[in-house]
Amino acid sequence: MREEAARREERELQRGQAKPRSAEGWGLLLLLWYLAFYKPIITELHLRRKNIGFIFIRFSAWQYAGCDKLWAGLVTTLCSSVRHHFGALPLSVYHVMGARPRFASGFSQKEWVLKRGACLKLWGLLLVLGAGLGVLLAALLVPGLKEHRALKVVGSTVTSLSGSGLVLGALSVLKNLLVSEKQKIERLTNSEKFTSQLGFMSKVRGEVEVLIGFLAFMEIFERRRLRVVLEITSLDLCYPEKVAGVLNAMNTLLSDANAPFIFVLAVDPSVIVPCLEQTGCMKGLADNGYLYLSRTVTLPFSIPRMGSRSRLQCLEAAVQTREDLMYRVITGNVERRRRQRAKGRGAAAAAAPRREVAEEEAVRCIHEAFRCLHDGADLLARYLPSNGAQLRRIVNTVPVTLRLLLHRGGRPRGPAPRAAAAWVVLADRWPCRLSWVLQCLEDAWQARPPPGFEERSLWDVFRQHLAELCALRQPLHNALGLDEDPELFEAFLARDFPFTARDARALLPVTVNLDHSIRHKMGLLRGLDRLAKEAAAAAKVSRGVQCPHPE
Repeated sequence: MREEAARREERELQRGQAKPRSAEGWGLLLLLWYLAFYKPIITELHLRRKNIGFIFIRFSAWQYAGCDKLWAGLVTTLCSSVRHHFGALPLSVYHVMGARPRFASGFSQKEWVLKRGACLKLWGLLLVLGAGLGVLLAALLVPGLKEHRALKVVGSTVTSLSGSGLVLGALSVLKNLLVSEKQKIERLTNSEKFTSQLGFMSKVRGEVEVLIGFLAFMEIFERRRLRVVLEITSLDLCYPEKVAGVLNAMNTLLSDANAPFIFVLAVDPSVIVPCLEQTGCMKGLADNGYLYLSRTVTLPFSIPRMGSRSRLQCLEAAVQTREDLMYRVITGNVERRRRQRAKGRGAAAAAAPRREVAEEEAVRCIHEAFRCLHDGADLLARYLPSNGAQLRRIVNTVPVTLRLLLHRGGRPRGPAPRAAAAWVVLADRWPCRLSWVLQCLEDAWQARPPPGFEERSLWDVFRQHLAELCALRQPLHNALGLDEDPELFEAFLARDFPFTARDARALLPVTVNLDHSIRHKMGLLRGLDRLAKEAAAAAKVSRGVQCPHPE
């Protein structure tokens, strides 16, 4: 959007249009002059302008999730951001003296019209003030008039009345300068008595109208179109009623056809739609959240799945961040130990080489795992998730897993770094299915499995107990929703990474990115299901014993 704005700006200058201006330096003084004495006019020239300026505002709904009126947080963020962009003084002067632009009558190209009424009032006040001061000074300084108290009274009265008008205007500007629109809305929100009245929304709407008028004024002053771009994120982390409130506030701000707002709603529909359907905003829409979103969003854009090249680029950025952190830590440790050895600190100096070797081995394994993850020719890269948060989670988990492996058994006896990285990916992408396999293995280990069981592949174990998992799919519905493509799971375990029960035994104690409560729930369900089957079998046997012989 910034690049497009720059291209349009350049094209407008090449067409010979007037150069845009900003409210900085001398431009601020010019802006205050126009605010005080001129009215803006929307001309044909302004409507033909193609150059545009964007004001970007980021609104994280999670930051305001704790307040009662989340939509009020959206409005206050909008007001404070616009105030910060243009400055508090121009907006305060507009509150008191500014005029909203109106369309030109006829084909006039004049964008500014003098406020004759304001000028006459100002000159009148100054004239009366000057006359009052003249009379008062004459009554105080001229010897022959000092004894005329009436002149002093008249002069002071005229001076006070005329000066009070100017003082009131200055105080109004100062009040708006000290009390921002954000503070006004927050004060209204905190007033429980007022929030229950119908005037609450009208007051908030009035503040937004003033903001829209100010942006329209600044469009003509800066000689460019202005658009406020609000990026709404983290909405899928809030409660359902908060989600509906933000969407209603967004619709309210967009209800004005000339509103200079662009909303970028970054959400996961699979999370937002159930939230909307739980609230009362679906009445009349057959409780269909997808229909509500389709009527709200005017330009839907579903981000496609991340390609292999994009996944590797995202992974590289995450790995670089992690390697920079490790480099700083390792460099500090090496330098500290080098100084300790130079000073010859006895046992500590003797133990330092062993710790240094272990640290070097850990770093080497971590780098090897990262190279496997980043290698596009490696099969492991095919299973990387397309979600940036998941990629960062994998990058953060791999070093912890490898360090725990080295701490428990050392590199020679433990799994290779590539296998450990693959195990982290498996636990991140299919936590429910992996938990089921591990629970089945744990039950088998407790029952003393037959020889050769340690060499069984995890895929064979999963296939053997798949029917039992299908029978428990209803109580495990939410956990199964965490897993991704089942076909990829089969290809991962059956073909590309055939982990065995022995590998699972070695990797399970260091698996930190798997929610073990899922496996605990599966164990309880398996136990209850086994008890139910045994009870049914016992009941069947008892009925067979009690049944008389047909002869």
